[in-house]
Amino acid sequence: MNRRLLGLLLGRVAASMALASSALVLALPAAAADETADVMIKRLSGEVLETIKSDKAIQAGDLSKVVALVDSKIMPNVNFQRMTASAVGPAWRKATPEQQKRLQDEFKILLVRTYSGALAQVSDHQIVVKPLRAAPEDTEVLVRSEVRGGPDPIQLDYRLEKTPGEGLGWKIYNLNVLGVWLVETYRSQFASEINAKGIDGLIATLQTRNQSNAKKS
Repeated sequence: MNRRLLGLLLGRVAASMALASSALVLALPAAAADETADVMIKRLSGEVLETIKSDKAIQAGDLSKVVALVDSKIMPNVNFQRMTASAVGPAWRKATPEQQKRLQDEFKILLVRTYSGALAQVSDHQIVVKPLRAAPEDTEVLVRSEVRGGPDPIQLDYRLEKTPGEGLGWKIYNLNVLGVWLVETYRSQFASEINAKGIDGLIATLQTRNQSNAKKS
Protein backbone atom coordinates (compact mmCIF):
# COMPACT_ATOMS: atom_id res chain seq x y z
CA MET A 1 0.00 0.00 0.00
CA ASN A 2 1.52 3.37 -0.98
CA ARG A 3 2.00 6.14 1.58
CA ARG A 4 -0.72 8.41 0.16
CA LEU A 5 -3.35 5.67 0.14
CA LEU A 6 -2.40 4.60 3.65
CA GLY A 7 -2.69 8.20 4.82
CA LEU A 8 -6.18 8.52 3.37
CA LEU A 9 -7.22 5.24 4.96
CA LEU A 10 -5.85 6.27 8.36
CA GLY A 11 -7.63 9.61 8.10
CA ARG A 12 -10.97 7.94 7.45
CA VAL A 13 -10.45 5.38 10.18
CA ALA A 14 -9.30 8.05 12.64
CA ALA A 15 -12.59 9.91 12.41
CA SER A 16 -14.49 6.74 13.18
CA MET A 17 -12.04 5.74 15.89
CA ALA A 18 -13.00 8.83 17.84
CA LEU A 19 -16.12 6.87 18.69
CA ALA A 20 -13.93 4.03 19.85
CA SER A 21 -12.05 6.35 22.16
CA SER A 22 -15.36 7.67 23.43
CA ALA A 23 -16.10 4.18 24.70
CA LEU A 24 -13.04 4.42 26.96
CA VAL A 25 -12.78 7.94 28.28
CA LEU A 26 -14.79 7.79 31.50
CA ALA A 27 -13.82 4.40 32.86
CA LEU A 28 -14.43 3.88 36.55
CA PRO A 29 -11.26 3.48 38.67
CA ALA A 30 -11.86 -0.27 38.99
CA ALA A 31 -14.38 -2.44 37.21
CA ALA A 32 -16.32 -5.05 39.14
CA ALA A 33 -14.35 -8.27 39.43
CA ASP A 34 -17.17 -10.28 37.86
CA GLU A 35 -17.98 -7.79 35.08
CA THR A 36 -17.77 -9.38 31.66
CA ALA A 37 -15.96 -7.66 28.82
CA ASP A 38 -19.11 -6.82 26.86
CA VAL A 39 -20.83 -5.40 29.95
CA MET A 40 -17.79 -3.22 30.62
CA ILE A 41 -17.78 -1.85 27.06
CA LYS A 42 -21.52 -1.20 27.20
CA ARG A 43 -21.26 0.62 30.54
CA LEU A 44 -18.33 2.78 29.48
CA SER A 45 -19.92 3.61 26.13
CA GLY A 46 -23.06 4.99 27.75
CA GLU A 47 -21.16 7.03 30.32
CA VAL A 48 -18.74 8.49 27.83
CA LEU A 49 -21.17 9.45 25.09
CA GLU A 50 -23.26 11.38 27.59
CA THR A 51 -20.19 13.23 28.85
CA ILE A 52 -18.88 14.15 25.40
CA LYS A 53 -22.28 15.46 24.36
CA SER A 54 -22.29 17.81 27.36
CA ASP A 55 -18.63 18.88 27.18
CA LYS A 56 -18.22 21.73 24.72
CA ALA A 57 -14.43 21.82 25.13
CA ILE A 58 -14.04 18.22 23.98
CA GLN A 59 -16.45 18.80 21.11
CA ALA A 60 -14.31 21.77 20.07
CA GLY A 61 -11.18 19.60 20.04
CA ASP A 62 -9.51 21.07 23.15
CA LEU A 63 -6.26 19.09 23.01
CA SER A 64 -5.20 19.76 26.59
CA LYS A 65 -8.50 18.39 27.85
CA VAL A 66 -8.29 15.35 25.59
CA VAL A 67 -4.75 14.64 26.81
CA ALA A 68 -5.85 14.88 30.43
CA LEU A 69 -8.74 12.50 29.77
CA VAL A 70 -6.46 10.02 28.04
CA ASP A 71 -3.95 10.00 30.89
CA SER A 72 -6.48 9.75 33.69
CA LYS A 73 -9.27 7.67 32.16
CA ILE A 74 -8.29 5.84 28.99
CA MET A 75 -4.86 4.48 29.87
CA PRO A 76 -6.01 2.56 32.98
CA ASN A 77 -8.26 0.52 30.66
CA VAL A 78 -5.75 -0.12 27.87
CA ASN A 79 -2.67 -2.34 27.78
CA PHE A 80 -0.79 0.36 25.90
CA GLN A 81 2.57 -1.39 26.15
CA ARG A 82 1.13 -4.43 24.39
CA MET A 83 -0.57 -2.19 21.81
CA THR A 84 2.67 -0.33 21.05
CA ALA A 85 4.77 -3.51 21.00
CA SER A 86 2.34 -5.14 18.56
CA ALA A 87 2.35 -2.08 16.31
CA VAL A 88 6.16 -1.95 16.25
CA GLY A 89 6.40 -5.70 15.59
CA PRO A 90 9.52 -7.90 16.00
CA ALA A 91 11.78 -4.85 16.31
CA TRP A 92 10.22 -4.10 19.71
CA ARG A 93 12.18 -6.92 21.34
CA LYS A 94 15.44 -5.47 20.03
CA ALA A 95 14.68 -1.96 21.29
CA THR A 96 16.25 -0.73 24.52
CA PRO A 97 13.99 0.15 27.47
CA GLU A 98 14.57 3.84 26.69
CA GLN A 99 13.60 3.34 23.04
CA GLN A 100 10.49 1.42 24.09
CA LYS A 101 9.46 4.25 26.40
CA ARG A 102 9.98 6.86 23.68
CA LEU A 103 7.98 4.77 21.21
CA GLN A 104 5.09 4.50 23.66
CA ASP A 105 5.19 8.24 24.39
CA GLU A 106 5.25 9.28 20.73
CA PHE A 107 2.63 6.70 19.70
CA LYS A 108 0.30 7.95 22.43
CA ILE A 109 0.71 11.56 21.28
CA LEU A 110 -0.02 10.49 17.70
CA LEU A 111 -3.25 8.76 18.71
CA VAL A 112 -4.36 11.57 21.03
CA ARG A 113 -3.89 14.21 18.34
CA THR A 114 -5.72 11.99 15.87
CA TYR A 115 -8.67 11.69 18.25
CA SER A 116 -8.76 15.33 19.36
CA GLY A 117 -10.18 16.65 16.10
CA ALA A 118 -12.41 13.66 15.49
CA LEU A 119 -14.07 13.78 18.91
CA ALA A 120 -15.97 16.87 17.81
CA GLN A 121 -17.92 14.69 15.39
CA VAL A 122 -19.62 12.75 18.18
CA SER A 123 -23.22 13.93 18.48
CA ASP A 124 -26.35 11.79 18.69
CA HIS A 125 -24.60 8.47 18.37
CA GLN A 126 -25.21 5.30 20.30
CA ILE A 127 -23.12 2.16 20.60
CA VAL A 128 -24.90 -1.18 20.39
CA VAL A 129 -22.86 -4.01 21.89
CA LYS A 130 -23.51 -7.43 20.37
CA PRO A 131 -23.82 -10.63 22.46
CA LEU A 132 -20.45 -11.91 23.60
CA ARG A 133 -19.36 -15.28 22.24
CA ALA A 134 -16.87 -16.49 24.84
CA ALA A 135 -16.50 -19.08 27.56
CA PRO A 136 -16.37 -17.92 31.21
CA GLU A 137 -12.76 -19.10 31.50
CA ASP A 138 -11.52 -17.18 28.42
CA THR A 139 -8.82 -14.63 29.20
CA GLU A 140 -8.87 -12.96 25.75
CA VAL A 141 -12.13 -12.06 24.02
CA LEU A 142 -13.53 -10.15 21.06
CA VAL A 143 -16.36 -7.72 21.76
CA ARG A 144 -18.29 -6.64 18.66
CA SER A 145 -20.41 -3.52 18.46
CA GLU A 146 -21.89 -0.97 16.08
CA VAL A 147 -21.96 2.81 16.29
CA ARG A 148 -25.33 4.05 15.12
CA GLY A 149 -26.60 7.53 14.49
CA GLY A 150 -24.84 8.44 11.25
CA PRO A 151 -25.74 7.62 7.65
CA ASP A 152 -24.45 4.06 8.05
CA PRO A 153 -23.62 1.89 11.06
CA ILE A 154 -19.91 1.82 11.93
CA GLN A 155 -18.37 -1.53 12.83
CA LEU A 156 -16.44 -1.17 16.08
CA ASP A 157 -14.77 -4.20 17.67
CA TYR A 158 -12.48 -4.55 20.67
CA ARG A 159 -9.90 -7.15 21.61
CA LEU A 160 -9.57 -7.38 25.39
CA GLU A 161 -7.48 -9.38 27.82
CA LYS A 162 -8.29 -10.34 31.40
CA THR A 163 -5.67 -8.91 33.70
CA PRO A 164 -4.24 -11.21 36.37
CA GLY A 165 -5.40 -10.72 39.93
CA GLU A 166 -8.78 -10.14 41.45
CA GLY A 167 -10.77 -7.04 40.62
CA LEU A 168 -8.48 -5.74 37.88
CA GLY A 169 -10.98 -6.46 35.11
CA TRP A 170 -10.36 -6.25 31.36
CA LYS A 171 -7.93 -4.20 29.31
CA ILE A 172 -8.25 -3.28 25.63
CA TYR A 173 -5.27 -3.94 23.39
CA ASN A 174 -6.65 -3.47 19.87
CA LEU A 175 -9.53 -1.77 18.05
CA ASN A 176 -11.22 -2.59 14.76
CA VAL A 177 -13.07 0.18 12.95
CA LEU A 178 -14.72 -0.39 9.58
CA GLY A 179 -12.87 -3.69 9.24
CA VAL A 180 -9.45 -2.14 9.92
CA TRP A 181 -7.50 -3.14 13.04
CA LEU A 182 -5.55 -0.22 14.51
CA VAL A 183 -2.46 -2.21 15.48
CA GLU A 184 -2.12 -3.98 12.14
CA THR A 185 -2.62 -0.74 10.23
CA TYR A 186 0.19 1.02 12.07
CA ARG A 187 2.40 -2.09 11.99
CA SER A 188 2.64 -1.97 8.20
CA GLN A 189 3.47 1.71 8.30
CA PHE A 190 6.01 1.37 11.11
CA ALA A 191 7.70 -1.62 9.45
CA SER A 192 8.67 0.40 6.40
CA GLU A 193 10.17 3.10 8.62
CA ILE A 194 12.11 0.57 10.70
CA ASN A 195 13.44 -1.22 7.61
CA ALA A 196 14.66 2.06 6.17
CA LYS A 197 15.84 3.92 9.28
CA GLY A 198 15.80 1.58 12.29
CA ILE A 199 14.07 2.11 15.65
CA ASP A 200 15.60 5.57 16.17
CA GLY A 201 14.42 6.51 12.71
CA LEU A 202 10.85 5.49 13.56
CA ILE A 203 11.01 7.53 16.78
CA ALA A 204 12.29 10.53 14.83
CA THR A 205 9.52 10.14 12.23
CA LEU A 206 6.84 10.01 14.95
CA GLN A 207 8.34 13.07 16.65
CA THR A 208 8.34 15.00 13.39
CA ARG A 209 4.75 14.02 12.63
CA ASN A 210 3.62 14.98 16.13
CA GLN A 211 5.39 18.33 15.91
CA SER A 212 3.75 18.98 12.55
CA ASN A 213 0.32 18.06 13.94
CA ALA A 214 0.89 20.33 16.93
CA LYS A 215 1.48 23.33 14.64
CA LYS A 216 -1.81 22.63 12.86
CA SER A 217 -3.84 22.44 16.08
